[in-house]
Amino acid sequence: MTTPRQLHKFGGSSLADADCYQRVAQILCDYSQPSDLIVVSAAGKTTNRLITFIDALSKDGRVAHETLLSLRQYQSELITTLLDGETADHLLTQLMAEMSELGEITAPITSDKRAYILGHGEMWSARLLAAVLTQLQLDCAMLDARAFLRAEAGIQPEIDRAASQPLLDNILAQHPNKRLVITGFMAQDKAGNTVLLGRNGSDYSATIIGALAHVNRVTIWSDVAGVFSADPRLVGEACLLPLLRLDEANELARLAAPVLHSRTLQPVTQSTMDLHLRCSYQPEAGSTRIERVLASGRGAKIITSLDDVLLIELTFGRHHAFKQIQRETLQRLKRMQLEPLAYEALEDQGLLRLAYTEEITSGALECLQDAAVEAEIKLKEGFQLVAAVGAGVSNNANHNFGFYQQLKAQPVEFISTTESGLSLVAVLRHTDLPPLVHNIHTQLFQAQKRIALVLCGKGNIGSSWLRLFYQQKAELEKRRGMNFELVAVVDSQRYLFNEAGLSEQDVVERYKDDAISHDGHSWLTTVNDLQHYDDIVVLDVTASSFVANQYLDFAQHGMHLISANKVAGSAPSEYYYQVKEAFAKIGRQWFYNATVGAGLPINHTVRDLRESGDDITALSGIFSGTLSWLFQQYDGSVPFSHLVDLAWQQGLTEPDPRHDLDGSDVMRKLVILAREAGFHIEPESIKVESLVSDSLAEVSLDAFLDQSDELNALLAERLEKAQLEGKVLRYVARLEKNGQASVGIEALDKEHALANLLPCDNIFAIESRWYKDNPLVIRGPGAGREVTAGAIQSDLNLLSHLL
Repeated sequence: MTTPRQLHKFGGSSLADADCYQRVAQILCDYSQPSDLIVVSAAGKTTNRLITFIDALSKDGRVAHETLLSLRQYQSELITTLLDGETADHLLTQLMAEMSELGEITAPITSDKRAYILGHGEMWSARLLAAVLTQLQLDCAMLDARAFLRAEAGIQPEIDRAASQPLLDNILAQHPNKRLVITGFMAQDKAGNTVLLGRNGSDYSATIIGALAHVNRVTIWSDVAGVFSADPRLVGEACLLPLLRLDEANELARLAAPVLHSRTLQPVTQSTMDLHLRCSYQPEAGSTRIERVLASGRGAKIITSLDDVLLIELTFGRHHAFKQIQRETLQRLKRMQLEPLAYEALEDQGLLRLAYTEEITSGALECLQDAAVEAEIKLKEGFQLVAAVGAGVSNNANHNFGFYQQLKAQPVEFISTTESGLSLVAVLRHTDLPPLVHNIHTQLFQAQKRIALVLCGKGNIGSSWLRLFYQQKAELEKRRGMNFELVAVVDSQRYLFNEAGLSEQDVVERYKDDAISHDGHSWLTTVNDLQHYDDIVVLDVTASSFVANQYLDFAQHGMHLISANKVAGSAPSEYYYQVKEAFAKIGRQWFYNATVGAGLPINHTVRDLRESGDDITALSGIFSGTLSWLFQQYDGSVPFSHLVDLAWQQGLTEPDPRHDLDGSDVMRKLVILAREAGFHIEPESIKVESLVSDSLAEVSLDAFLDQSDELNALLAERLEKAQLEGKVLRYVARLEKNGQASVGIEALDKEHALANLLPCDNIFAIESRWYKDNPLVIRGPGAGREVTAGAIQSDLNLLSHLL
């Protein structure tokens, strides 16, 4: 099966020096596959230096010469530092020839010649990176995008897809299974001249090439990990957004946020590829994924700002049909991709005010003049912009109030709300923007948070947690300064949902009549569309493999997870680590302390020992409160099957007691604990002794309970033998120092630490570098709905400290 092709784009800051090139090369070794495409910008400040060179040609030849010498030295040092032997000599020869050609250019500089000069930066980057990768034994080639990208010059040049597609198809066919390093930022017109693609042109060329090549993902690597809730240079508390809706990304780009550009997103909108933003300096520091699905729209996600905003004021005569002219003017500008950042329409004054960045203003003025708009046109400088961006922001009363509250003492010209409801935009006369952005961010995102809770499973543990949660809710909210609302309770077939929150009485009284059927996924879509909540936490207290297999979906939707379900934690390593990484990469939490030891802090203790520098060498103990209770009671006076039935009726077992008796529950706990201890262990590597015969394993639960007398004969014989030796039977889990692991019945001396427990107690013995001669022992209740519910509540409390 062919691996889907991906495209990696690296900006100038990611190629600023030799160390950056080596870092990028390592990223491509780790994250790319043969046949992947790589698009590069000019290294560091190369394009700026070329602009300085061009400008100096008509003003000061000496400055032009010195700029070119400096640029030649910079590019030469990159080559000699990164490459060896003939490869370095070859690239240096090419560079010197091109520098000599540039040195012979004289003023005046036409637009075509200017584009040709500026295109050298991308050529040098692509050529050098291809050579570095080849030196690392990666099969690759350098490709000039002008060989296939076709466009005509203009304010915002657009790639001619029909002309470009066959040219690229032909090139890709000539280079199967070879990485292609492609120049960004430029294309070629029909006359063979270089056409530059404008601001963020390399990002645009990356996504358009990705669309033409039918890649499944474009990753833009830069010096930041993605989109933050505000500029982290202005707001230290700004957080990385792991997911961003495509319409939110478009709105952010429309508002000229530096991390995204609207033209970059156009090819994404018109294709099926994903777009990821990652940091080349810290590849594992998280990322932002631009998601096509219109997920939740709960309000503002980002506070963005701009300096140097200009206003174009159009004053129409009183006799004009103002609303019609306003509509036609805005539509015309949008068609020309010159939509204003924000606008104000004052019908009583016949005034339309359009806000633009300095870069776009001249194009907008030209468009208005070409259209012969019958209005007095004025251009005013000295303005700034601040905006709150996020789907649903216009409907979020708290965010609207906070935004206006922070602006009431500011020199506001006007505030506008987009028709899409994706942003609130304020245009201001010059003020001190950094503290304003910080204050808005704090007001909107660090006021009292609203946390939505979803309970999966309403059986014994779920019911116990519900009672505990509502008992503790007021105190938890007071202690943490947050609002927690249970919005949904889900079982295997139906779910009860209320966006405003469910009371304990709602769950008890309404579930039977009001719960909605679901297909296993529809409840997740409903919950993900919640409004007015800052975070969503799923609490999985089921034993369901189906729910455990949805954990990646929870992470992709940016939810937190608290599990009592052991399936994912004890799954094959590939899935377990995939889930761990999915939550970690997006800054979401997966807590599962309730999976082992019920309310005992065993997972936490093992994790803390490792993170403190200890090395755990062995683990043993009684890991099942159910089996602990059964074998504590089992002295031969009552048949074992009767004890099983009693434990099941008291809620001490899993819903199906065979999940305790077959050793799978203990095995899962041992896998989870061993992984927390740093062992790489697979479930199938553990030797498991089951108390359930093959015939009993295949029948229904009712049939098993009726036929459970089959358990008695084998265990009676084992007990009699142990009693003759003065011993007792216990069901023990062991992870030995040699890595061997087993769970099963052992005959222990009555004085043994594992033999002397209270009914339902668990005991965990931890041997480590620090606890070599005297193991660290944790013991206490390890079964029962109340203690497990308490462990879930404890995880919720722990999570609340991180929200």
